[in-house]
Amino acid sequence: MMQPFQPPVRTLLGPGPSDVAPSVLRALSAPTLGHLDPRLFVAMDELRAALRPVFGTANPATFVLSGTGTSGMEAVLANLIEPGDGVLVPVHGYFGARVAEIAARCGAEVTRVDGEWGRASDPARAKAALGGRRIKLVAVVHAETSTGVRQDLAPWRDLAREQGALLVADTVTSLGCIPIDADTNGVDGAWSCTQKGLSCASGMAPVTFSPRAVERVKARARKVQSFYLDLGLLLDYWDAPHGYHHTMSSNLLCGVHEALRLVHEEGLTKRFERTTRVSRACAKGFEALGLELLVPEAERLPQLLAVRIPEGVDDVRVRSRLLAKHDLEIGGGLGPLKGKLWRIGLMGHGATRKNVLTLLSALRLALESEGFRAKADGAAVAERELGD
Repeated sequence: MMQPFQPPVRTLLGPGPSDVAPSVLRALSAPTLGHLDPRLFVAMDELRAALRPVFGTANPATFVLSGTGTSGMEAVLANLIEPGDGVLVPVHGYFGARVAEIAARCGAEVTRVDGEWGRASDPARAKAALGGRRIKLVAVVHAETSTGVRQDLAPWRDLAREQGALLVADTVTSLGCIPIDADTNGVDGAWSCTQKGLSCASGMAPVTFSPRAVERVKARARKVQSFYLDLGLLLDYWDAPHGYHHTMSSNLLCGVHEALRLVHEEGLTKRFERTTRVSRACAKGFEALGLELLVPEAERLPQLLAVRIPEGVDDVRVRSRLLAKHDLEIGGGLGPLKGKLWRIGLMGHGATRKNVLTLLSALRLALESEGFRAKADGAAVAERELGD
């Protein structure tokens, strides 16, 4: 007979999920409502209003999908791509490659421009790769989860405008951690998730579509190939009078609602500043230990630090030790970087002084068990950097 499952208490410092605030956990366990309950519609409207400033947009078509961040990626691409459309995708990591793959599955003629993993993509190089061809969509990863690279969106906005194309962005690891400024940066479509910067449970995907993107969807020559992710059908559910589309989880929506309330209670500017301050101290601590960061500081995400694994140190043993001895989880590398780096998430509720100092102390012990000798006390350096 099955026994009740009681998960251990972990400190989640990987690339996601992040630590969840107690009030969000309580909201997730609120009484379940029907998906057409009038009170749920009130919460949905409040959630949409709270989500827009986090994306940095006034787009009416801003809401959350029932699904993980990849469902958001699928939704934006499936709605805005028709077979034969030219799509430009710069790839400098695992998730840029996923964007290119999904675009191709939507029937796009994809111009994929591969760059170095750990560095931002070059818009001029991408433009040259088009060779004069016209495109309808530029798809970039704002925050590359596999490497911790931050991609400046403004040059891609300019390239998209030159082409008369739409610009879409993967903001899975940026929403709630750093500014996206979707309207200022000319982003016509963006997707994210709820388990990283928003510090909620996985299972919903925030998305936003500009009015220009909505018009593109309305003007399609054929129906969106996905019924579940069809923007028109989804807006019929999210907009009054709220027609039926699917059975959304009221519990997940309540959790995201509370997570967004906490974001605004803290204030976006303060939240972004906290993430950056904590990250800078953590980076100084890694360097004090004698560890090397993958991404140059100018292109580095504050909420996701990629640390090269020293020669002779076993990735799996270190991460297993952190989990077993300290209940602390960090992430490993993906694709060609598997076994070569650790990904450290300092996101949302988890971007705290305590977590940084705990991580640096525990990691030093784990490294010493591998025969690695730290140059200095990383936790002490980070503590000085953080101040009082």
